[in-house]
Amino acid sequence: MGLYEELKVKFPEVVKESFLEVDGEVVVCNREGFLDLITWLKQEKGFIHLIDLCGVDYLGYKPKTFEERFEVVYHLFNLDERKLLRLKVRVPEEDPWQYSVTSLWKAANWFERECFDMFGIVFKGHPDLRRLLMPEDWKGYPLRKDYPLFSEEEDWEPYKALVEKYKRRG
Repeated sequence: MGLYEELKVKFPEVVKESFLEVDGEVVVCNREGFLDLITWLKQEKGFIHLIDLCGVDYLGYKPKTFEERFEVVYHLFNLDERKLLRLKVRVPEEDPWQYSVTSLWKAANWFERECFDMFGIVFKGHPDLRRLLMPEDWKGYPLRKDYPLFSEEEDWEPYKALVEKYKRRG
């Protein structure tokens, strides 16, 4: 039995779908029950290394086939089997939160803070969730696709000239 089939049997309410990408398997999960699934993967299946945790904003992405605007993506690695597993948890715009995995991986602390800082996704159970890259008084979340590039007061003229210069280079 493959990993996806095993996950589907053990966590039928959590696992939504699975597919293969060039570098490994991807499993899309529901938020509820996710902590049990990822704990089991670490403790029972040897995915002991959290490579990365990041956010994705799908605002305006035309091929999207799901409702939620955001995803939290976990890259896990099994060192013994040299196997990469990518877990994706879809997060609705109206309720942007996910469970913290800092109790499983201390490194998740910084990853979750960065995701919160850039996308505004709150991690429930995080020991110290605050901005990491932006000043504490910063307004908004810079990696959201609807985040304004410039304020309305800024002078756009130098940027317009730069755009025209690159258009001419063709």
